[in-house]
Amino acid sequence: MPPKSSSSIQTPRSDEAPLPIDLALQGGGAHGAFTWGVIERILDDPSLTISSITGTSAGAMNAVVLGHGYTSGGRDGAKAALEAFWRRVSDAARMSPIQRTPFDVVTGNWSLDNSPAYVLFDLVSRLFSPYEINPANINPLRDILEESVDFDALKRAPIKLFINATNVRTGLPRVFRNEDLSADVVLASACLPLMHQAIEIDGDPYWDGGFSGNPLLTPVVRESSARDILLVQVNPIERAGVPKTAREILNRMNEISFNSSLKKELRAIAVFQRMLSESGRAPEELAWAKDWAGMRLHRITTPRMVELGASSKLNAEWQFLCMLREEGHASMEQFMSEHGDDLGTRASFIIEDLLDTILA
Repeated sequence: MPPKSSSSIQTPRSDEAPLPIDLALQGGGAHGAFTWGVIERILDDPSLTISSITGTSAGAMNAVVLGHGYTSGGRDGAKAALEAFWRRVSDAARMSPIQRTPFDVVTGNWSLDNSPAYVLFDLVSRLFSPYEINPANINPLRDILEESVDFDALKRAPIKLFINATNVRTGLPRVFRNEDLSADVVLASACLPLMHQAIEIDGDPYWDGGFSGNPLLTPVVRESSARDILLVQVNPIERAGVPKTAREILNRMNEISFNSSLKKELRAIAVFQRMLSESGRAPEELAWAKDWAGMRLHRITTPRMVELGASSKLNAEWQFLCMLREEGHASMEQFMSEHGDDLGTRASFIIEDLLDTILA
């Protein structure tokens, strides 16, 4: 069942047109269902309209499915397309041997750490490459994407899409726009090198975009007319305690790695804005400043993500996906309650606070 509509959903301010916003969507496997819930809450709000989306991995999948549904059926079409996509993901996962144990089901543990099949898969993936384990390069997500998205229609989508993947040869990000999008591009953006073979596009191999931008903010800052960016974050920035088991250490290493590119970009934005503030000059006088001066950043996240183990990113049970969806809906609802008035006015996310950096 979809999350219940809230009585606090805003209506357009007086007679003004809906406020255009940009979405920046992180990757995180099944945790992308949290983003699904955030998007649904936004689509339910007539005071907001989505101008562009930058997405990586699961964020890229949410982006292209949303773009497809919105192009063919507006807000309702986008919501229907997202639900159909995640339902297909869940249906495909039922055939996987990697499932929660009965004890985990009874105790409400969403992790797959105790699953014998997951433990075996985790071990094998460290000893053999996907070229050895899966030489035919079978990926069920390809069929799901091709069933869920009309990529040709995205060329005329009213929402600008920016999908990031990492060039294996150069280590640099590549941004794919509406006219470039295909199932290969989205799979490249979500290509974890220990699980899938690199995706070749235009003669170059690509891995998960999270290595170089999770997600990249620069495209929406420079190419969108909207000034408010909502960053939907599913990878925890902070995690208390010291990881001590091999699994905990690897999980934290991945979190730090997949957040590092975003943090560097945020710090660069903070530097640009501080330089502009201290220059005493108008943004239009400085070529580098005009795109960054009026940017207002906001963040949607939940402490629930810290409670979920890394293995739950492979848990696509419908019940789990719906729980994350509801959490996303509730988190966006809370954001609107606390910061709805900031949209169109001021940033609600102070970059220096996240980075623990004093720019002097």
